[in-house]
Amino acid sequence: MPAEKAIAIIAHDGKKAEMVAFVKDHSVLFQKTKLVATGTTGQYVEQIGLKVKKLLSGPKGGDAQIASLVAEGKVHAVLFFRDPLGKHPHEPDVQMLMRLCDLHNVPLATNPATARLLVKGFELEQGQNRIS
Repeated sequence: MPAEKAIAIIAHDGKKAEMVAFVKDHSVLFQKTKLVATGTTGQYVEQIGLKVKKLLSGPKGGDAQIASLVAEGKVHAVLFFRDPLGKHPHEPDVQMLMRLCDLHNVPLATNPATARLLVKGFELEQGQNRIS
């Protein structure tokens, strides 16, 4: 994946640790990628030494900001570790983001299993042999 491509990362509160562990496990890819994140998720990912463009937190409009970047063609994949059992006041923004990913044919992974497949695809695209 060329360096100018961007991946957005978002995680509901109950999934933030899982997101950080995932990003850490695939840090080789993420070091070569422009990362965009909602505010709190971005703060956690920065703690493992990666550079992240932080937007607003999800409930304050960060999901909508990422949706806008998807619509503008500035985000090329979204990793959104969702908590399917929690209530989220910003659920309309989440639905909008998911709809825009579908509309603009942007890969969207909502759990670690799907994110792993997406990352493997990016690694293959870069010509890397490492598939974990």
